[in-house]
Amino acid sequence: MAEVVNPVEARDVDDAGFDVLSFIADFRRYILLFGLVFIAIFALILVPLVTQAPKYTAEASVMIDPRIVNTTPGKEVVSDLPADTATIDTEVEILKSTALAERVMTDLDLDQDPEFNPYIGERKKFLGFIGDSQPIKKATTADEADARHQVIINKILKRVSVKRQGATRVINVRFTSLSPSKAAAVADAWARLYLLQQQEARVSTTRDASNWLNSRLTELRAQVETAERAVQQYKIANNLMSSEGATLTEQEISNLNTQMAGVKLDEAAAAARLSTAKRQLATGSSGDDVGEALNSGVVHSLRTQSAEVSRKVAELESRYGPRHPEILKAKREKEDIDQQIRAEITRIISNLEAQVQVQRQRRGALEQSVSQTRGTLAGNNRAQVRLNELERDAMAARTIYNSYLERFKETSSQEGNNRADARIVATAKRPTNPSEPRIPLSIALAFCGALGAATTVVMGRRALDRTITTSNEVELHLAQPYLAGLPLLNVSLDKAAAKMDPSTYLMEKPLSVFAEGFRTLKTSLIYGRNGERAQVIAVTSALPGEGKTTASICLAQVIAMAGQSVVVVDCDLRRKSLNKFIGHKVEQGLLEVLAGMATIDDVVVDGPGGKLKLLPLAQDTDTTKDVFGSLVMDYLIHRLRRRYDIVILDTAPVLPVVDTRVLARKADVVAMLVRWRKTPREAARSALQILINSQAPLSGVALSQIDVHKQAKYAYGEGAFYYEEYKDYYMQ
Repeated sequence: MAEVVNPVEARDVDDAGFDVLSFIADFRRYILLFGLVFIAIFALILVPLVTQAPKYTAEASVMIDPRIVNTTPGKEVVSDLPADTATIDTEVEILKSTALAERVMTDLDLDQDPEFNPYIGERKKFLGFIGDSQPIKKATTADEADARHQVIINKILKRVSVKRQGATRVINVRFTSLSPSKAAAVADAWARLYLLQQQEARVSTTRDASNWLNSRLTELRAQVETAERAVQQYKIANNLMSSEGATLTEQEISNLNTQMAGVKLDEAAAAARLSTAKRQLATGSSGDDVGEALNSGVVHSLRTQSAEVSRKVAELESRYGPRHPEILKAKREKEDIDQQIRAEITRIISNLEAQVQVQRQRRGALEQSVSQTRGTLAGNNRAQVRLNELERDAMAARTIYNSYLERFKETSSQEGNNRADARIVATAKRPTNPSEPRIPLSIALAFCGALGAATTVVMGRRALDRTITTSNEVELHLAQPYLAGLPLLNVSLDKAAAKMDPSTYLMEKPLSVFAEGFRTLKTSLIYGRNGERAQVIAVTSALPGEGKTTASICLAQVIAMAGQSVVVVDCDLRRKSLNKFIGHKVEQGLLEVLAGMATIDDVVVDGPGGKLKLLPLAQDTDTTKDVFGSLVMDYLIHRLRRRYDIVILDTAPVLPVVDTRVLARKADVVAMLVRWRKTPREAARSALQILINSQAPLSGVALSQIDVHKQAKYAYGEGAFYYEEYKDYYMQ
């Protein structure tokens, strides 16, 4: 027996991935559904697109201009826009703003245009019969008016397209309208009002700045006056009046210091002269060599006289004797002159002492004045600290005031010189050809939409289809060998014979495609056990109605036609399906044999054609006993093995009836039938799992009731796909 694969594991295989061949097969399977959905969606998309009223699109272009024109001195209040990407993208959003749309609407009276205002005029009928022709009521409340206003703005915004042209600073403004001239007018107005909005924003900002600066200057002017007044009042209160950059006290002490220096010099000079004179007199000098005496006119005159008298005495002594009266007279005169010289020198020395004393008194008086002035200066210096603070406050206030005053003058000069940060580089031209509807694009959109919708429907239908269709799906989803495909008789090649009994058709058409399917099943079951010949074959299914009994009869007929003896045993206690192949009422059957009330020869009857044998169930006999699990059933199968070459057990469906789980273990092989495109995968998996858990000798799965013509479309890549190529090989 071949190795059995757990069908539960096939669930992982079921979702393992995308199978191209399977997808193509499913696409072929649902080609009609695909076509219907495609045509319907294609028409639904294309018709509204191509039948809409023609629309025209006009385009104007503006450029963000980073160039700066300096026509006024100083820094501008509103700086020019930088040319970076973020700034340009921001301007794009401004161009799409509601505020600009409102300005365009107001400028061109678009709110009075029925194209944009749905509340003007009468309602239009749809397709000529839906709707009414009553005029629309006017808004009665402010909220309703605002709502309608917003509807108009939204309709205008839906018609405008603002996009940056590549990586440049150029922004294109496109507007679509039913009228080509209206499209051009709105596009131009949009660009023009955008520039005007920029300019107004700069003017407004500059004006606001000027007004603020003016109000600020008034405050600062008052602060400056208050600060300067406080400085002057403090100077007066603290005697800190100044002249030529210094206070009066500083100037006074400077003058006193200058006088003090002169007095000290004079005192030193007088003291030096006095000291020199006294030192000369102390050394025995008569005072003639004292500097003051040498400089004295009186002393000089007296010395001249003394020299004259001395000369006269000398002349007299040369003529007269020493006691001559004239000589004595001259000597007395000379002594008198010398006495005057000495008295004058004494007076000079006394005068020097007086000068020294006077200079000392002057110095003392000046020192006292300096001391008093310095005291006053110390007080002034202490007051100067506060004065400096007041002066700094006044200077700071003055500096701020001057800066604001200068900025106010610059701002005032700029108020009438503001310009926009952009310029129009291309005005909108009146379009000559409509931009909508675009027939090629509409067809492409309709095609793509229809293709996507149809593909989605097919994929959805494919996902919902949980049945088995091809041999590959048997192995992929059920993880079991594929035994054979059993065609449906009413789609056979011979339409006239489609109403015949299947076993009779096999005998009359042994070379038909219908007969070939059962011959394949026979070969797979009897000779598919690794060289071991199977004798007892159990045929079952997951659910009722899958052609299990018909398959058992036809399989037996094919075996009988090959010259082997074969018997079909009806093991479905509820349906008793073999009875319909017998022309009379069955009085005794399998249960009577198992109960010992009849023999095999008593109940076995001839099947269709007389070559196969049938062991039916009595029509009126039922039991609740486990007859199939008994030793009597084992003995019966043993006896049938000895009588017939092949024994076929027509069992009940696996899922609803438990009998098959017991009976299947007694067969050599078990064939599981799955109805083509009918039996759910999950049901087939569950039935296979039950058989495997019952240790039944499962041989594989056969597909029953196949429409060979449709399968040729579904089984892409399999042998059945080429059915149209080899169908003539079979005889009718």
